[in-house]
Amino acid sequence: MKLNKESNTYIIIYSTILVLIVAFLLAFVSQTLKPMQDNNEALDTRKQILYSLNLRDTVATLADEQINALYEATITQTDSMADEKGKQKPFVYYATVNGEQKYVLPLKGQGMWGGISAFLAIDSDKNTIYGAYFNHESETAGLGAEIKDNAQWQQKFRGKKIFADSTEIALSVEKNVNNATTVDAVTGATVTSTAVSTMLQDQLRSKYMDFLSRH
Repeated sequence: MKLNKESNTYIIIYSTILVLIVAFLLAFVSQTLKPMQDNNEALDTRKQILYSLNLRDTVATLADEQINALYEATITQTDSMADEKGKQKPFVYYATVNGEQKYVLPLKGQGMWGGISAFLAIDSDKNTIYGAYFNHESETAGLGAEIKDNAQWQQKFRGKKIFADSTEIALSVEKNVNNATTVDAVTGATVTSTAVSTMLQDQLRSKYMDFLSRH
């Protein structure tokens, strides 16, 4: 029996088979590429952590395998905690740089157009900033995106203090303010700078007060 290629039945069957084939191919490609994607994401996270430890220039000269080796040599321990969904996520990275103990704290917040995040490296006194790296999902290029793209701005956090006294988080980002606990805001990006400041204070206060108070 010859199929009528102009009939509704033929069109429906043909479309269904085509959709199933495309869906199968997409699922196959996704599963095939997933290990590579996971490795790339893990490598990017490791780079960001090393950047926060002021190893950006060193990382820039290394191949992927060498970056992984440097990370393994630098990060000596990772403490995890359950997030709001019960999934275990890194809470504190313990690092050794030039024989000195450092801690790296992952932070997350909300920027102007999407999520922002940071890795904040601190000295063994749990008060002095050793280094910082900021990232974002969709801030405006040349303005809010400078929190990621401007390494010089990130370096301004080095040496800043988390606490003004022993009990209250004081680290912040403010326009035209530069003191022991405050970093001058990114020029032309007041909203994003305020979002960074809010992230720092909220996350340090809600997640890390107990850790920071232990010596």
